[in-house]
Amino acid sequence: MNRLETLEARRRMLLQRCEEQRLELAYRVARIRPAAELTAWTRRAGVRSATNHPLAWITGIAGLLLMFMRTRRLFAGVGWITAIIALASRATTLLRLVAQLRSIYLSLKKSSPRER
Repeated sequence: MNRLETLEARRRMLLQRCEEQRLELAYRVARIRPAAELTAWTRRAGVRSATNHPLAWITGIAGLLLMFMRTRRLFAGVGWITAIIALASRATTLLRLVAQLRSIYLSLKKSSPRER
């Protein structure tokens, strides 16, 4: 009879733990449901719309001017700017790689025992 009581107590404990986990999962799902996120996003977006931002208007007008202007000098400048941006992007990637290698080297240097 003692074994049966032990098994029954373990079963009740496991059922209680399952119920706690079910409640925790229900709480987490309720916090991340898409409808709540969507309504919160629309409330935030209504306050600061992109159409009210002056930088959006400036870039839009500049884009239209670039589209309608037919000067070769302007497009040559755009070509130079894109080339410079591409080179800067490659340089930052290279610098990031060098920084990662340096941090690996320094961490290995710290972890290795010094021989005297």
